Amino acid sequence: MSKRVLIISTSLRQDSNSGLLAQQFAQGARQAGHEVEFISLAGKDIRFCKGCLACQTSGRCVIHDDADAIVQEKILHADVLVFATPIYYYEMSGQMKTLLDRANPLYSADYAFREVWLLACAAEEGDEVWQRAAAGLGGWVECFPKAKLAGVVFGGGVTAPGEARGSEAMQRALDAGRAL
Repeated sequence: MSKRVLIISTSLRQDSNSGLLAQQFAQGARQAGHEVEFISLAGKDIRFCKGCLACQTSGRCVIHDDADAIVQEKILHADVLVFATPIYYYEMSGQMKTLLDRANPLYSADYAFREVWLLACAAEEGDEVWQRAAAGLGGWVECFPKAKLAGVVFGGGVTAPGEARGSEAMQRALDAGRAL
């Protein structure tokens, strides 16, 4: 059965390594016959959550920016969510966390997603590098009982833009997309 896969690249850097992982995952998912949409947060207007909780009764955020549209039109209807992030100080990027916070209207919604993936890159290597970001995303996923954190693809030891090309992580991202 074909799934609707939404891939959100949260890096703002041109030719980012996490963005390259996201593109590989997308390629694998398309090869497996899934419908894939790729969104980059670069150039998007995404403001911080105000914590007003108005979205819990209205189902919409009171802030009308690009995050509102991504949440209501894209995340809500995707079967699979894939977040690609650079690791900053052993954690997900701030723009990814801000988007997750802004997805609060989904808490009481009839969301479609059942699988959530994390793709991450960092200059450092080792499991401890990505685990905090995965724990942060996992905490968000726990708020959606019909969903699960399905997997993590990590590429360590990459710093310069585009350095992940040809790495084992690129192959793992391709394989993960194909396995959906």
